[in-house]
Amino acid sequence: MPNKKNFRVLLFFMKYVTIICIAKSAERMCFYRMTYTKLAVVTGPTASGKSSLALSLAKHFHGEIVSCDSMQLYKGMDIGTAKPTKEEQTEVKHHMIDVLDINDSFSVVDYVKAAELCISNIYSKGKLPFFCGGTGLYVDALVNSTEFGDMKNLPEYREELYAFAEENGSEALHKMLSQTDPEAAEKIDHRNVKRVIRALEVYKASGMTISEWQRRSKLLPPKFDSLVMTIEYEDRQILYDRINKRVDMMLEAGLIGEVKRLYDEGIFSTATASQAIGYKEFIPYLEGTSSLEDCVERLKIESRRYAKRQMTWFRRNDKIKRITADGKSSEEIFEEAKEICEEFFKPELIWSVKY
Repeated sequence: MPNKKNFRVLLFFMKYVTIICIAKSAERMCFYRMTYTKLAVVTGPTASGKSSLALSLAKHFHGEIVSCDSMQLYKGMDIGTAKPTKEEQTEVKHHMIDVLDINDSFSVVDYVKAAELCISNIYSKGKLPFFCGGTGLYVDALVNSTEFGDMKNLPEYREELYAFAEENGSEALHKMLSQTDPEAAEKIDHRNVKRVIRALEVYKASGMTISEWQRRSKLLPPKFDSLVMTIEYEDRQILYDRINKRVDMMLEAGLIGEVKRLYDEGIFSTATASQAIGYKEFIPYLEGTSSLEDCVERLKIESRRYAKRQMTWFRRNDKIKRITADGKSSEEIFEEAKEICEEFFKPELIWSVKY
């Protein structure tokens, strides 16, 4: 028969064990919740090698890829948007590619909703989601869990703005933004017609400037624990040479034929194709007002400018893991990214990696 002192010790021990069990149970609950909130993003400027890296990472970590490229969504725009090949899509399941007709309107609001469904679908199969693409607006909206509320999609208004820009020039469109949201106008280059139109569309749909809307959204906690990696080149000429080489490879793969097919189908009357880099540059050639050589050079220039805007966008975020690619082989870049992912996905690797 235990005395009172021993009984008190036994009671204390039982309480201690109970507390430990509750703590361990809570820890397990947090683990299972966390496994459904992590995602990795591979981004960077055009022609930086992000698609190849994302494919290698997804294969290694038993994952699937979700495109965050606003042009790869559209059917029929294959070569000019550098879509993954059929073989690559067979190796690793890809999402958000070839899901829209060119006449379909699709906003960042639509993208985030669709991307969240992809994340749920991928995790339901015990796999990991790897996002890949260079559309900064999509990346930011996803990882920051931007709150759109009941914001309406305004495809007709968007088409009106594209038509206005086509007729009056990008500077006139930018002036419209300066009158409604001077703060955003100061940050957005007038040549980035898509971002200018997005800012005007947000104001039209919500009555709120995009600057204020972004500030309010950042007050909310993110839905996902995100790892964002970007491939960078300290020597910009290396990247520019890669861009020029990729344009040449696209031409060899039949880009002119793809552009002509879309042109003959009347697709260039839509905002999607008429604004897409890799397509709009060849309209003068097809209409006989410019030589093919001049249009090719224009595409290379526009692609380099786009890469510069992408680099500027991603450098604003000091939380991004930056992988410098200068002087490194694709294998070395993969090893560096793999180490970053191993640390980030550590708990999930227990169940997601094939042994």
